[in-house]
Amino acid sequence: MDSAVALVEQGRSLADLVRTADPASPVPTCPGWTLRQLVSHVGRGDRWAAAIVAGGEPVDPRTVPDGRAPDDPADAGDWLHGGARLLIDNVAADPGKPVWTFLGPRPAAWWVRRRLHESTVHRADAALAVGRPFEIEPALAADGLSEMLDLLALRPDYTPGALDGVTLHLHATDPGLGAEGEWSLRSEGDQFAWEHGHVKATAAVRGSAADLLLAAAHRIPADDARLEVLGDRAVWTGFLEHTGF
Repeated sequence: MDSAVALVEQGRSLADLVRTADPASPVPTCPGWTLRQLVSHVGRGDRWAAAIVAGGEPVDPRTVPDGRAPDDPADAGDWLHGGARLLIDNVAADPGKPVWTFLGPRPAAWWVRRRLHESTVHRADAALAVGRPFEIEPALAADGLSEMLDLLALRPDYTPGALDGVTLHLHATDPGLGAEGEWSLRSEGDQFAWEHGHVKATAAVRGSAADLLLAAAHRIPADDARLEVLGDRAVWTGFLEHTGF
């Protein structure tokens, strides 16, 4: 999967969702936000990441040039594309350059994958807000879930108390994903750890990669009918209660 190409495509898809919608429409999965605020958040975020890559240091998002979505939703596509391209071009200049991230220094290319999966989840927010289905390639959704788990494993403030002495297995039912569609979650002392693969666990959750991603991101309920929970359901709900994005 080419993360840069996928990032541009996410912006295009988000623009398609909001083009004819009322910018003042509320976004239920982002309480207090309107569609226009959501679009601004995504496009400004790409420009913010681009500025970080350019200078290597943290940047106040409020100071990012052109960080406000256009008033006309029909212009959102070009604006979102501009932010994504700026990030991609800045990274392309030196993908391995160490730059600031909220998890410590990482190669500049880290920001493309991070912004990609930020965009996929917020596109889901927009789809839910306008009553449209959220469609995503299974491999992209699976990578989004993997990236989310990577963030948890690297966060110094995250303690996986719900996984003490137990394990949680997530299994995407989409054909063709192989090991990339299975995740084994556990705690190792005070640290969260995960790996791909099929293992026997205290609890297992089966569903499409898209639905597993949305559930982990708190966009659909833990007991959504699209998810099949096997074993101790409290392990799954406890994990979600300890996990915020």
